[in-house]
Amino acid sequence: MKPLLFLLGWCFFLLGAVGVVVPGLPTTPFMLLALWAFSKSSKRFHDWLYNHPFFGPPLQAWERDRVISLPVKVFALVAMVGALAYMIFGARVPAWVSILTAVIMAYGAYFILTKPSKPPN
Repeated sequence: MKPLLFLLGWCFFLLGAVGVVVPGLPTTPFMLLALWAFSKSSKRFHDWLYNHPFFGPPLQAWERDRVISLPVKVFALVAMVGALAYMIFGARVPAWVSILTAVIMAYGAYFILTKPSKPPN
């Protein structure tokens, strides 16, 4: 099972890394999944990701205090709105795809907005 979880960890990591540059593709949820998969398969890669200079701080904040920082929230929401606007007005996709995407993004936005931005005192 460990090799499968290790491979899954890398798949989640790659999806999260792509999410850094592709609007609408989330980064942090995939990194959280990668961190979980690595925790079950490789302490070395779990520690590497957890302490990574770019990806580590949001993962540590989430694990420690269940917070999503304000800059991360703003970036995520702007990326979602931008991606949805492009999908609706610029891409040629069926209306049902746009509606389904909007519903999924609305849930993502709800989740993000209901989490604290700062750790409790």
